[in-house]
Amino acid sequence: MSAEDDLEDFEPDLDGLEREDDKKETEEWEDYRKEGEDSEEWMSTPLTEDVMKEGLSALCKTGNGLAHAYVKLEVKDRDLTDIHLLRSYIHLRYVDVSRNHLTDLSPLNYLTHLLWLKADGNRLQSARLNELPYLQIASFAYNQITDTEGISHPRLASLDLKGNHIHMVTGLDPQKLISLHTLELRGNQLNSTLGINLPKLKNLFLVAHWVRGWCWEGGTVRGARMPF
Repeated sequence: MSAEDDLEDFEPDLDGLEREDDKKETEEWEDYRKEGEDSEEWMSTPLTEDVMKEGLSALCKTGNGLAHAYVKLEVKDRDLTDIHLLRSYIHLRYVDVSRNHLTDLSPLNYLTHLLWLKADGNRLQSARLNELPYLQIASFAYNQITDTEGISHPRLASLDLKGNHIHMVTGLDPQKLISLHTLELRGNQLNSTLGINLPKLKNLFLVAHWVRGWCWEGGTVRGARMPF
C-alpha cells in the first residue's frame, strides 16, 4: 500500500476535537488569550531545527516505502512567531502549533500530506490556506479570525472556529467542502446562520449545545436567527 493510500484511508478520531468544550477549558483559553492581549509585543521567535527535533515523532514510510520520515509535530507553548521552517518538512501529516503567537500559517501550504492541524490560541486573523487534498481535521479555536474565507479542503470533515471574532459566515463553498460534517462556531459574534449551506453537514455547534436538524433542509440552515 502506498503512502497516498494510507492518507486516503485515514479515519479521523474526532473525539478530542469535538469534546474539548467544557466550561473549564473555555475559561482557561479565555484567560490565556487575555494574557496575550495585555502583553507587550512579542519578541520574534522563529521555529528552529532544535525545537523541530524535540517536537517530531511517528516515523513512517514515505513515497515508495523505501524511505522514512517523521510525520507528527507538536510545538505548542513555544512562544513561536514564525514557522517558516515547516516549508521543508513536506511529509508531516499531524501538526500542533497551538498556544503560540503565530499570525501566519502560509508555510503549511507546502504540507500537501497534512491530515490533522491544530492551531488554537494564536494570533491568527484568518484560517485561509491553499487547498490541502488530505486535510480532514482542522482547529483554529481562540484566535482573532474575522471571517471564514479561504477554507476549501475537499476531505475536511471537522472544522473548529470557536472563540474567534466571526460575524458572518462567508466563503464556505458547498462544491468544495463536500466532506464537512462538523462545524464548530461557538463563542463568535454570529447573528445569522446565512452562509452555511453544506451538503454533508450533520453537527452544527453554535451556542451551548449541539444543533442537529435545527431549521435543516438538505444540509442547509435556512437563515435562522441565533437563539440568544
